[in-house]
Amino acid sequence: MDSTTQTNTGTGKVAVQPPTAFIKPIEKVSEPVYDTFGNEFTPPDYSIKDILDAIPQECYKRSYVKSYSYVARDCFFIAVFAYMAYAYLPLIPSASGRAVAWAMYSIVQGLFGTGLWVLAHECGHSAFSDSNTVNNVTGWVLHSSMLVPYYAWKLTHSMHHKSTGHLTRDMVFVPKDRKEFMENRGAHDWSELAEDAPLMTLYGLITQQVFGWPLYLLSNVTGQKYPKLNKWAVNHFNPNAPLFEKKDWFNIWISNVGIGITMSVIAYSINRWGLASVTLYYLIPYLWVNHWLVAITYLQHTDPTLPHYHADQWNFTRGAAATIDREFGFIGSFCFHDIIETHVLHHYVSRIPFYNARIATEKIKKVMGKHYRHDDTNFIKSLYTVARTCQFVEGKEGIQMFRNVNGVGVAPDGLPSKK
Repeated sequence: MDSTTQTNTGTGKVAVQPPTAFIKPIEKVSEPVYDTFGNEFTPPDYSIKDILDAIPQECYKRSYVKSYSYVARDCFFIAVFAYMAYAYLPLIPSASGRAVAWAMYSIVQGLFGTGLWVLAHECGHSAFSDSNTVNNVTGWVLHSSMLVPYYAWKLTHSMHHKSTGHLTRDMVFVPKDRKEFMENRGAHDWSELAEDAPLMTLYGLITQQVFGWPLYLLSNVTGQKYPKLNKWAVNHFNPNAPLFEKKDWFNIWISNVGIGITMSVIAYSINRWGLASVTLYYLIPYLWVNHWLVAITYLQHTDPTLPHYHADQWNFTRGAAATIDREFGFIGSFCFHDIIETHVLHHYVSRIPFYNARIATEKIKKVMGKHYRHDDTNFIKSLYTVARTCQFVEGKEGIQMFRNVNGVGVAPDGLPSKK
């Protein structure tokens, strides 16, 4: 879901109403704000109405046929590669050759599995079709098949969209502040901190990419902190978790039922065909899907040029602009359905289906001007670069920017610049 509303005007057109609850006057900061690289940052000065007025009505049109054709296409490729693995990989005489072939199989299946995940994500935003029933049934089936609690994640993801870039209300990849960063490093002052070794950055990335998604679902890691509760109680499977309201109780259990069905199928498959087969055909590709989900989300909201806001400086327009579009070539457009390339637009109006998002993106870029963020650096390289430069945030007067102890860009307050 997003924070805009749509009403029928009676003329066949859909009128998109701006989220008035998030429109408020904000006092201008008295001191300049600089991003990680030392460029002066100024918050967006346009309105959400300017954005919505720039988007053609045709971009809101959703097609059952087109949406399901993408589901069918992704399922077709997954089935074809699974059959090829079953029929031909055992024929490879060399053990090392079979290992390489299975590795390639898992990578390809992870790409198309991520594509199906993105289509389920479209369902959660009502961008898949005009029918809520179709959206929810399709999204529940697709997400459950990948062990994602559809309704639970849909609810927290909606809150993320309503509070993007808000330091105390956003729900995903909430950055560390200076105090938390230093506590995690076991330091009390800057003199105890040295530059992070590149291997430590790599280790942190691998840990994030392998365990980040399940830990987010199980303990809300990278989300808001609830210090009075055990972290394992703040999870997407607990209907009583503070992430949800009482009215959500039934839907959380429907999500859990979907997970239970998939786990039952996995257990049956292990009993029928063995753990090794299930690991090769499903579990390793599943880990690749998890990797891509974390990588995509992380890089959509973490960049040396992106701000985060305290309540006194945040509004919906600023929050949605605190995102960045990146390029991932053929994989991004064909396998991932443009979720990487059109994410800024997605945060302004998430009901626009992905196959119309590039057109809408071109329109809003004219309104956003210098506030539109885009990076065509190699996507994998960006993972490492961002991890080195965006370690924590700090700033004054409610606008926080990323800083690091690696000597990249502007030095944190109190830490001498490296020559």
